[in-house]
Amino acid sequence: MNRFSVIMPLYNKAPYVGKAVESVLAQTCGEWELVVVDDGSKDGSGDIVLKYNDPRIRLHRQENAGVSVARNTGVAMGTAPYVCFLDADDWWEPTFLAEMSGLIDRHPDAGIYGTAYYMVKNSQQRPAPIGFDEGFTEGEINYCQVYSRTLCMPLWTGAVCMPKRVFEAEGGFKPGLKLGEDFVLWVHTALKHKVVMLNRQLSNYNQDVDITWRGTHRVHPPEHHMLWHVDDLEPYEQSNPDYKLMIDSLRTYSMQFYITDRRYRKQAREMLKKVDWSRQPKRMQRLYRMPAWLITARYRLMTLGSKIKQQILHTH
Repeated sequence: MNRFSVIMPLYNKAPYVGKAVESVLAQTCGEWELVVVDDGSKDGSGDIVLKYNDPRIRLHRQENAGVSVARNTGVAMGTAPYVCFLDADDWWEPTFLAEMSGLIDRHPDAGIYGTAYYMVKNSQQRPAPIGFDEGFTEGEINYCQVYSRTLCMPLWTGAVCMPKRVFEAEGGFKPGLKLGEDFVLWVHTALKHKVVMLNRQLSNYNQDVDITWRGTHRVHPPEHHMLWHVDDLEPYEQSNPDYKLMIDSLRTYSMQFYITDRRYRKQAREMLKKVDWSRQPKRMQRLYRMPAWLITARYRLMTLGSKIKQQILHTH
């Protein structure tokens, strides 16, 4: 029996999906099955997957229902006791599954496992600045504390493994979310189970794809954003100071973009009323003392500067 079900949601990723599949095929650990869920692709992405003649690879086609439904479908189809996730535009280092298998053997009682990862921009690998303690190599982490330090995701979807029973008990990924559907699952899991990490970069988060395919580059309606979908965790804000600091830090970081959008400004201000400002950095306190028009001007200047930087990089 395979140890890992690798779940790959697929939607219009024809230029990338081959590299993702090949990174699974290249794993030094062969105890896996790959379930690719083609979520209504229109660019022939699924046909590319069919070219790989390996009995461990299965392709399921469905009408477009979103990444959460696609992943949940893949997990339901999987037969292994552990599930891993790899998006069709990312890729693994060859020892990802072998290292994950060893991590599970050494820490069998965890509810979720993760490794460090690379962020790939302009074809350059850069270690994600996860807020691990200095000298940390492996073991259990306080997810909320680590996240709060740098606001870089300690658990990223392409570098995570879960016991299937835990995934099912937590209800899987929440359909309908366009940003942070993974965070909502990870934080619910982390507040109830041990989180075990390996501080070794074994996965690649590809940020060179068309930014319209990445949810983090857009202001989504609140019903599609993770921060409006953790109300059930509000009791932890009273009982768990680490969670409170983390969620408030995410609120203050994210709402600066919503303040710039007239459609959602009122909802953003309601969100900010939940923040314990005494634990937020001075720079954030100063930012939100600015009038909305000045925050908007600041954001537009930052966006313009980023575009100019990218143009310079692409011309050299």
